[in-house]
Amino acid sequence: MIKIVRLFAAFLALISFLQVDAVEKPDWAQLGHFQYQNATLKTSPLAVFIGDSVTDCWSDSVPEFFSENNYAGRGISGQVSSQMLVRFRQDVIELNPKVVVILCGINDIAENDGRMSNKGIVDNIKSMCELAEMHNITPILCSILPCDHFHWLRNMNIYPAGRVLQVNKLIETYAHEKGYEYVDYHTFMTTNKGGMKPEYTFDCGHPNKKGFAVMMPIIKKAINKVLSSKK
Repeated sequence: MIKIVRLFAAFLALISFLQVDAVEKPDWAQLGHFQYQNATLKTSPLAVFIGDSVTDCWSDSVPEFFSENNYAGRGISGQVSSQMLVRFRQDVIELNPKVVVILCGINDIAENDGRMSNKGIVDNIKSMCELAEMHNITPILCSILPCDHFHWLRNMNIYPAGRVLQVNKLIETYAHEKGYEYVDYHTFMTTNKGGMKPEYTFDCGHPNKKGFAVMMPIIKKAINKVLSSKK
């Protein structure tokens, strides 16, 4: 009888293990997020914008900016730079653009996926740039937008304004060293306390249509400059 009980217990343990193992693992980098859009692209975009919720909101709020200029928005809300690096091949390289616009870092500072140093953020950006260069895609590096608090992290003592400036300086320095265009949104959108000007945002961290209206001519000018140099 004892042997039967033990065998039954072992059987239940095995079933439990198989059930846990059969549970679908989460897609950490969200590699499948743009699978349909990527597969149904009819032509290669001139520029791919890879980023987080800022880029995601941008392509949702002003879709005509992307469609009329043959740009592709590949922003995923909440993502950190490490996740963008993992999905860089399918969401950028395989689309065969001439330019990639990289805007990331704020979610690393917010510790969305754990702590990340300033160097770690920029190292991920460097890796994306190196991958782009290997496939004849020219990177354009963007400043992180101004932010002095995270409205979704009210109980955490994270004050991002200073780190945003530090990371932006590192990105700008690297861009100049490599001869990349550096797009400085921060200067045009910041308050004297390092937050985003209230007329440009709906939640202190993401631009509204007025905010995107400031950003669009700045990035379009940079993209056109790069495209002219590639002719």
